[in-house]
Amino acid sequence: MLIKPSKAAVRRIRERLRTEIRDLRGSNTRAVIARLNPIIKGWATYYRGVVSKRTFNVLDDYLWALTYKWATFSHPTKSKWWVSARYFGKFNKFRNNRWVFGDAATGAHLARFSWTDIVRHTLVKARASPDDPVLAEYWEQRRRRIKPPVDGYTRRLLIEQHGRCPLCRNELLSPDQPPESPQEWERWWLLVIRQAIVADYLVHDGRPAQADGERTRLVHRSCRNERTARQRRSIALQLDSLQQLA
Repeated sequence: MLIKPSKAAVRRIRERLRTEIRDLRGSNTRAVIARLNPIIKGWATYYRGVVSKRTFNVLDDYLWALTYKWATFSHPTKSKWWVSARYFGKFNKFRNNRWVFGDAATGAHLARFSWTDIVRHTLVKARASPDDPVLAEYWEQRRRRIKPPVDGYTRRLLIEQHGRCPLCRNELLSPDQPPESPQEWERWWLLVIRQAIVADYLVHDGRPAQADGERTRLVHRSCRNERTARQRRSIALQLDSLQQLA
C-alpha cells in the first residue's frame, strides 16, 4: 500500500499558492520569496514521510508557471527572454538548475518542493506509549532522529556542530514534539530557522570569510547579537581610553 498526499490536500496547496501570488502582484521579488518559502517548506516537510516525489515535481512545475506569470505581469512590455534572464537563474549554487526563481541583487531564491528529501516513517515499537515514563529516552531518541526541514548545506553544518551553537553550547534545534500539520511546520520554519538560527561567517586574517562550509557555522541569532553588542562595547571602551590618554 502506497500512501500519497490526498487530492484535496494538493488542491488546497495549489489554491493557496495561486492566491498568494495574486496578492503579491506589485511587490518585489524578495517579498514573493519571503512569503512563499515557509509555505513550500512547511507543506513539503509534512508530506515527506509518504510517497510524494511525483507530487512534489508536479507542484514545482505549477509553482514555476505561477512565478513566470507573476514576472510577466510585472513587466508587460518586456520580452519573455528578458523576464527569464531577470528572474530565473542558478540562484541555488547547490542545484544545477538555471530555472530557479530568485533575486540577483541578494541571491535569495524560491525553494522547491522536490528539494525536500523523502524520509520514510519509522514504526513505533509495539505497545510503546509516549505517556510511559520508562520509555522517555526512547521517545526522545526518536524525536532527535527527525531531520529538520533545511537544505543539505545547513544540515551538514548541523551535523558537524553536533546540533549545538558554538557560542552558548546549547542545542540549535529543540528536540520537542515535532509539528503535526503543514501549517505548524510552516510556523516552525519561520520561528526556528529564520528567526532563531543564522549563519555566522568567521573572520580570518581580518577579512570576512565566504560561506564555504569550513569557515561558516550556525549560531543562535540571539547569541550573535549578544556577541556583537559586547564587541561594540569593547571598542567603545578602547576609544574612550585612547581619548583620555590623548
